[in-house]
Amino acid sequence: VAPVRGGQKSSSNVFSMFEQSQIQEFKEAFGCIDQDRDGVIKKQDLKETYAQLGKLNVKDEELDEMLNEGKGPINFTVFLALFGEKLNGTDPEDTILAAFKPFDPNGTGFVNKDEFRRLLMNQADKFTAEEVDQAFALAPIDPTGNIDYKSLCYIITHGDEKEES
Repeated sequence: VAPVRGGQKSSSNVFSMFEQSQIQEFKEAFGCIDQDRDGVIKKQDLKETYAQLGKLNVKDEELDEMLNEGKGPINFTVFLALFGEKLNGTDPEDTILAAFKPFDPNGTGFVNKDEFRRLLMNQADKFTAEEVDQAFALAPIDPTGNIDYKSLCYIITHGDEKEES
């Protein structure tokens, strides 16, 4: 995940990760966990939430570990960002590479852009032409029309330097 500079960028990105209905559900969940209704989830809030769920012997270390994921006070925006990372987190690089293997029987590290476009638009979760163009916008494509999917996997899992400027 690319480092976030300035508070505004993170909050606008976080809210764009979810549908409005999902945000509302997260808001309700946040409200259930924020037992003292002060807008921040603290250790005592987590303890009380676990107690309501029948788990009384949660170790302080476990709670601290959860809270430390927020890297600061866990308000609703941070809560949403944490869930966004968990729910929208990309697959590990090796999983993505394995998904490309059937399209690269010779193990060259490349797949033909036109053939891959045809497959994306005609198989399983059929992509629209616009979705394929969006996916290919980040893809490193060589002059012969082949996608360097190993580089693409790196961009998917580590971010694209070009996006940060």
